[in-house]
Amino acid sequence: MRRWVAPVIAVALGVAVGIAPAQAQQYKPEFKNSLVVGPTGPWGEAAIRFADRLKERTQGRINIKNYFAGQLFAGKQTNEFTLLNQGVADFAFGSTINWSPQVKELNLFAMPFMFPSYKALDAVQEGEPGRKLAQLIEAKGVIPLAWAENGFREVTNSKRAVRKPEDLNGLKIRVVGSPIFIDTFRALGANPVNMNWGEAQQAFVSGTVDGQENPIVTVITPFKLWTSQKHLTVWGYAIDPVIIGVSKLTWNSLSPADREIVKKTAVEVAAWEKAAARKGLEGSTEGIENLKKNGMEVVVLSPAAIAGFREKTRPVYDKWVGEVGADLVKSAEQIVSKTK
Repeated sequence: MRRWVAPVIAVALGVAVGIAPAQAQQYKPEFKNSLVVGPTGPWGEAAIRFADRLKERTQGRINIKNYFAGQLFAGKQTNEFTLLNQGVADFAFGSTINWSPQVKELNLFAMPFMFPSYKALDAVQEGEPGRKLAQLIEAKGVIPLAWAENGFREVTNSKRAVRKPEDLNGLKIRVVGSPIFIDTFRALGANPVNMNWGEAQQAFVSGTVDGQENPIVTVITPFKLWTSQKHLTVWGYAIDPVIIGVSKLTWNSLSPADREIVKKTAVEVAAWEKAAARKGLEGSTEGIENLKKNGMEVVVLSPAAIAGFREKTRPVYDKWVGEVGADLVKSAEQIVSKTK
């Protein structure tokens, strides 16, 4: 996996600086890391690994405390990027969805049915679109260190199997608050509603909300949604990357040697997290078979079936090309079309 180009001093210079200056560096006693999720699952576990490894590798100079479940942004997850920009949070393992209000170009990953595979996603992140996004994020006060992942978002509901767009007609689907997700489900005839996750789970049980959309490994399985959602459709309509980022204010306070340690650790942890988020889904059907064993009826859409959903949401796609940026979208499309 190609690393993002971050404004760090070269490894050779870090070595030349030596260990002693880094050890002499005095930092604040706690660095805050923000997450929207809890400590379990690949996303939260990766944050724990990140904190533990940095403490060990810097001999305690960088002591990170993970603030799970949105503790720092008090339930307003779209504020996370602003907290980083202001230095209220030092680090974040942030979803591109939650950062998209401040960096609208990150809506690239929510363009309906744009990414057909993990391979296509990786190629876009490692290519010119990924570099461009890194530059845009950095220009707004946050240094992106590595791409991690929440996963492809699949749809579940308690009413019926979804095999064609018409099957979504009238279904009340809980979606994240980003406008592009609301646009997408409205185009498919559903009734999208935005509510926090805790309320949504209660609404699923009571039947006041019919369904939701989220990744299999990080949400559908650990939250045992089969207890309230009988039907799952695997369609990969959007992907949810996670960015390991650091406030530029915090970054500038670190020594060159410690910046290199932070960067290297972020890349290692992100690679582990991506693999964990894809476990049982990439080159395997174990993740889906597990859901079936727990009583879910699973529909895996063929490329031909997905084409019908893509056509139905084309007006949404075209609208958001202008929001994301025509050049950025075109660059990503070209990479996707060449990725087998």
